[in-house]
Amino acid sequence: MPSFWSSKMANAGIQLLGFTLAFFGFIGTIASTVMVEWKASSYAGDNIITAQALYEGLWKTCVSQSTGQVQCKVYDSLLQLPGIVQGARGLMLSSILLCFISILVAVVGMKCTTCMSELPEQKDKVALSGGIIFIIAGLLALVGTSWYGHRIAQDFYNPFTPTNARYEFGSALFVGWGAACLIIIGGGFLCCSCPNKGSGKAPRYPASHSAAPSGRDYV
Repeated sequence: MPSFWSSKMANAGIQLLGFTLAFFGFIGTIASTVMVEWKASSYAGDNIITAQALYEGLWKTCVSQSTGQVQCKVYDSLLQLPGIVQGARGLMLSSILLCFISILVAVVGMKCTTCMSELPEQKDKVALSGGIIFIIAGLLALVGTSWYGHRIAQDFYNPFTPTNARYEFGSALFVGWGAACLIIIGGGFLCCSCPNKGSGKAPRYPASHSAAPSGRDYV
């Protein structure tokens, strides 16, 4: 009996930890998506103008002056955007949507909630589904940020790229990478915490022989 309940509490703790990590990753993915510093102007090389810094994101571009003034401009046309920006937008928004769905699913399947408490096996399957969706969402965010970062590195080392037109990784990429890792790890915890088949059944205990009739009569 004690081992059964301790195992159950351990699984609930792992689920709660995984959900917390994935939730923080969800917040980080939203922050990364709306941030403008996906790529920042590079100061590598000679004759670089450092009076202003250029930042480009998925939704707008910004120019920061040395005086502290920042001017931003939203992209005018969706169809004129580079394919890398459109693809990164789609991947990040898909990741955010899947994370939101996974949060709803995981809350129902977690052991610390009362939803579907009378159906323990189905509840475990729901938690497993939430963890799988979290992992898929984390992979989408990881692919989106890595693809964008690869393009930045490719253009940076391209000898035909003008020196003043080279960019480096922005802070949004690092936030996105960290958030994607948190989501994947959290989803993995939700998947690993699910017990094996039949674990939702009540534990069996050996029958006590103390009250059983001996079958013999003594005088």
